[in-house]
Amino acid sequence: MTRWLAEHAWLPDRAEPTPDVLIETDGGRITTVLPLTDRQPPAAGVEVLADAVRLPGLTLPGLADAHSHAFHRALRGRTHGGRGDFWSWRDTMYAVADRLDPDSYLALARAVYAELALAGVTCVGEFHYLHHRPDGGRYADPNAMGAALVEAAAQAGIRITLLDTCYLTATVDGGPLTGPQRRFGDGDADRWAERVDGFTPAGEHARVGAAVHSVRAVPAGQLGTVAGWARRHDAPLHVHLSEQPAENDACRAAYGRTPAGLLAEHGVLGPATTAVHATHLTSADVGLLGTSGTGVCLCPTTERDLADGIGPARRIADAGSPLSLGSDSHAVIDLFEEARAVELDERLRTRRRGHFTPAELRDAATVTGHTALGWRDAGRLAPGARADLVTVRLDSPRTAGVPPVGVFFAAGAADVTQVVVDGRVVVRDGRHVAVDVPAALADTVRAVLPS
Repeated sequence: MTRWLAEHAWLPDRAEPTPDVLIETDGGRITTVLPLTDRQPPAAGVEVLADAVRLPGLTLPGLADAHSHAFHRALRGRTHGGRGDFWSWRDTMYAVADRLDPDSYLALARAVYAELALAGVTCVGEFHYLHHRPDGGRYADPNAMGAALVEAAAQAGIRITLLDTCYLTATVDGGPLTGPQRRFGDGDADRWAERVDGFTPAGEHARVGAAVHSVRAVPAGQLGTVAGWARRHDAPLHVHLSEQPAENDACRAAYGRTPAGLLAEHGVLGPATTAVHATHLTSADVGLLGTSGTGVCLCPTTERDLADGIGPARRIADAGSPLSLGSDSHAVIDLFEEARAVELDERLRTRRRGHFTPAELRDAATVTGHTALGWRDAGRLAPGARADLVTVRLDSPRTAGVPPVGVFFAAGAADVTQVVVDGRVVVRDGRHVAVDVPAALADTVRAVLPS
């Protein structure tokens, strides 16, 4: 058993952090959460504190990055200076995808996941579609690339939900995969499901979920196969939704309905499903997501980097869709920035302030994200939950003088000092205990960039 004494801790169902909280963990689980100021008299229990590990600052549950494309991290700082849009950026991304193999992907993803850990992320949802050899042929192990990601997460010390992605066509009207896209495809959804059924991830830190890349990548008649696989396996199901107006227009032209309408018609929406981005929605789309209980993962730093637009976050939440957060292309890895951007982008869109409470932003970054990834026992500082603790300093140039409740509007990834995942210390004093993250990133990014 380990005792932790948090200077402040943000407990579930409390609008603001609580001072002086004793947290006991054992076997990777939280066993006790005791706010000392709630005791009468307050000094009671001091005798158990002599061996407690002090956590100065604010301690949060582990953060969940619900949408990641690990190999996109190699593009950071290389695609931002010129003109263009999502589609021109995608060409550069494909050039990196074309160069990866299981060994180089393991090395790159290990560095990226270690960077996530430094930012307080204890679980990542990897939206994985880079399945096969550059020519589209399968590796001897058809799931070698997925296995590399699972091993990368283990070495970085975080949990992973591998969202194995069905990606069959290049366009909504069924254009074939060409060039680097050939690595993504399994031919049809049945062969995709057969391949995924053959993969059992090594380690208790990993789970497998499913993903529909988008309505342009999975024909309507095969959407039900992917959704059915997820239901049979009680697995999370994710899908890129309405990220680009051009995709919406093509979907209407091909099927006579919006992407959300098409997904609803084929049984993709529901409480186990998370729609990623959901930027360009009609009012009817918002209603379909909300009434079905479909979650929405917002990725504000990527959505602004790619000039995608600002989605209707408050309307989505009010309709009944739980909100989670992702760093997507990893142009920025900072869940504090993603969280506050949900509020700040809504202010830009509406020219009004005060759309989300700090506690709502905390939940999007923690418990809702873990639930979206199938880890329903994580993301809360409560007995029985996984022992994930993320401590943020309150004395940095960004946070000095800031009340603990204001951390999501002031702190950044650099303010994370300690990260505990399933009871194990992964980050101590702001440094990863196993990975030299800057050196690992520099080496692996250099190795996968086109010459």
